[in-house]
Amino acid sequence: MPIRVQTENFDIQAEIEKLRQDRRDVGAIVTFTGTVRDMAKGKPITSMELEHYPGMTEKQLSEIEQQAHERWPLLGSTIIHRYGKLEPGDNIVLVITLSSHRQAAFEAAQFLMDFLKSKAPFWKKETPLKGQANWVDAKESDTDALTRWGDETSKQ
Repeated sequence: MPIRVQTENFDIQAEIEKLRQDRRDVGAIVTFTGTVRDMAKGKPITSMELEHYPGMTEKQLSEIEQQAHERWPLLGSTIIHRYGKLEPGDNIVLVITLSSHRQAAFEAAQFLMDFLKSKAPFWKKETPLKGQANWVDAKESDTDALTRWGDETSKQ
């Protein structure tokens, strides 16, 4: 169950192969890759900077990944989240889930992303083409998405 918080980019296919190895019991591989958009609130941005709380971040990601493995019959998972200065088009986050069946892999990936978008200890600052950089608050819709998974997740 690899969890990595890093400045370096990641190779999606290499990460899938690393997780899958030569397993023959995998029937579903679901990946989600989040990237930096070139717009925020309808205005062009030049960069995004992500900060996190080292130690706490990895601990919380490990806990939520463990919850995913308890809820669904996963054969493996990976969470990679970048921090530092990123530009439009750069990868931010990669979630991979492996299962014998697609429903478990899809649901677990969505569960992990809902947590990452609303509760993971990352802070995002966007720099617009014109004007001052500003810190971005979590969207209410991202926080609301956690309610479908029950009380344990919303308390994280």
